[in-house]
Amino acid sequence: MVPTGAYGTWPSPIDAALAASHDGHPEYLGVVGDEVWWTAPRPVEGGRRALVRLRADGGEESVLPAPWNVRSRVMEYGGMPWAGAHREGQGPLVVFAHFADQRLYAYEPDLPGAEPRPLTPVSAVGGGLRWADPQLRPERGEVWCVLEEFTGPASTDVRRVIAAVPLDGSAAGDRSAVRELSDDRHRFVTGPRLSPDGTRAAWIAWDHPRMPWDATAVMLGEVTENGPFAAVRPVTGGSDESVAQVEWAPDGSLLFTADRTGWWELQRITSDALDFDARTPLCPGRSEEFGGPLWKVGSQWFRPLESGLIAVIHGTGATALGILDPETGELVDAAGPWSEWTPTLAVHGDRVIGVAASPRSAYEIVELDTRTGRTRVIGSPHDDPVDPAYYPEPQIRIFTGPDHREIHAHIYPPHSPDRVAPDDELPPYVVWAHGGPTGRAGLVLDLEIAYFTSRGIGVAEVNYGGSTGYGREYRERLREQWGVVDVEDCAAVAQALADEGTADPDRLAIRGGSAGGWTAAVSLATTDVYACGTIIYPILDLRSWATDETHDFESQYLESLVGPLAEVPGRYRDRSPITHVDRITAPFLLLQGLDDVICPPVQCERFLEQMAGRQVAHAYIAFEGEGHGFRRADTMIRGLEAELSLYAQTFGIDRTDVPQLELRK
Repeated sequence: MVPTGAYGTWPSPIDAALAASHDGHPEYLGVVGDEVWWTAPRPVEGGRRALVRLRADGGEESVLPAPWNVRSRVMEYGGMPWAGAHREGQGPLVVFAHFADQRLYAYEPDLPGAEPRPLTPVSAVGGGLRWADPQLRPERGEVWCVLEEFTGPASTDVRRVIAAVPLDGSAAGDRSAVRELSDDRHRFVTGPRLSPDGTRAAWIAWDHPRMPWDATAVMLGEVTENGPFAAVRPVTGGSDESVAQVEWAPDGSLLFTADRTGWWELQRITSDALDFDARTPLCPGRSEEFGGPLWKVGSQWFRPLESGLIAVIHGTGATALGILDPETGELVDAAGPWSEWTPTLAVHGDRVIGVAASPRSAYEIVELDTRTGRTRVIGSPHDDPVDPAYYPEPQIRIFTGPDHREIHAHIYPPHSPDRVAPDDELPPYVVWAHGGPTGRAGLVLDLEIAYFTSRGIGVAEVNYGGSTGYGREYRERLREQWGVVDVEDCAAVAQALADEGTADPDRLAIRGGSAGGWTAAVSLATTDVYACGTIIYPILDLRSWATDETHDFESQYLESLVGPLAEVPGRYRDRSPITHVDRITAPFLLLQGLDDVICPPVQCERFLEQMAGRQVAHAYIAFEGEGHGFRRADTMIRGLEAELSLYAQTFGIDRTDVPQLELRK
């Protein structure tokens, strides 16, 4: 007989160290020769990103030893950080951005004694020189990529262009050897995509105050011998249309995802027209997304194959990998258990390679053979670190919020094979608010969630209004309503769980990081729903964040989320948690990286100064060497254990298996 145990007291084999060691997932796929390569997280190696290759024998091999860290800082969130090519008789050549100095390096891993050699110089101006979304052009002896160049000390003193870097290393000490291919008329650009005949390049561009999910344009230029692109012009896009990705088809037509209809649809412009008004939707009327928010340069939701078919990631809420016939509109999804595909795809002949996960499996490298329809895991295979009986069983739910609006959420009830709860007890629940806020929580196995559910604490992941995956109308619910709609939607889900008898109304908590940290903080200041909260690298002061306390990419994000500062300054004051510390009475935990330039620690420090003397129990843990998003195993272990201790103390749960968090008043 399974013993009875109060919610929150259950023993679990999923400890914080196990959850931390499985944090992150494979990313940025590519094919080098016949090999599949990708970047992979290494939490126990200081949080670096390793470059991994899949050998012909099926084994995985790290291309670069520690401390090499293959990660770009363009727009701070980064983007595709590497490119590779196989040279006959010489083996692979890879070009990558190293996180520590943001220089581009070239490396020939199969050459005995070879070491990475720098291709770009170091700049002492502001944030220096940064590179992303590289495209190797070995026939020209160059790599083309996005250059982000700081021109002064401020975070907004920056320009971005498409640039060509010589592969011979001549630019390593000489900035003038870098050849600029585009001008800096646009604030933001993606890497160029070259037409099959090599005569034209296409890329995406946009400007402040719009974010890439608000409005972008596809730019087209003619490739010249040694100069910049010529005859540059926009071919798609407008003031209210977002283009998320652009690629060339083998026949020379231009493929792109745009949301003119309210959904990111896959569309085509033929090679003989290449005109904005000549577009043709390839899979119309499906009311689902074939694209997503362009947080990282080089994200890919589709890839054309040599056969003329197109591999697409698509769906509403969850996602699937499908093969689209652009001539007939027929779309056939790959078989398999996966419910979430990340926006990174590679193709090689008839093969499509992606990164996918499910509620029972972590992210793994999956290959689809389009000739047979067969799918198989070829890399980073999921391996259950504990008995899957400890994993939670998610429920896909739609709740009703204010004004009868729909709210999408994933509910993870407490679950353990070792304990059953008393009949007369309701479980505590933690509402998770995702970051972004223009993002969403995917339906995947997350050991951080299992860390709580296997101990008897439920988790509710809320894709509040403003989340992606449900069309433009859903994500624009947050326009000028940040701190209102997100807070209301999270509270509505929490209250509904309590009202239906799923959750204990006296033991509800809220937790979030980044934009989710903002939502958690505002929730504690403006609602009485939660008994406590965990606030992770948050925004706490809108006015300061909108002026000089964040990076360039998001420096005008609040123009759409809150409204123009010059027009509604009172709204910035009234919605900021730092303005309403007198309303916060629930205990809270504040976690912050000291190297965070997106949500800097100064916001937390000012917030805590305002809280001083208010007799509200709280704890603040700041981590050296961590930026926006924790990547080191020791950081994540301490953060998870502190969070569990907060809930245990607040909810009256007796746990002795984690260090007790010191709550101060």
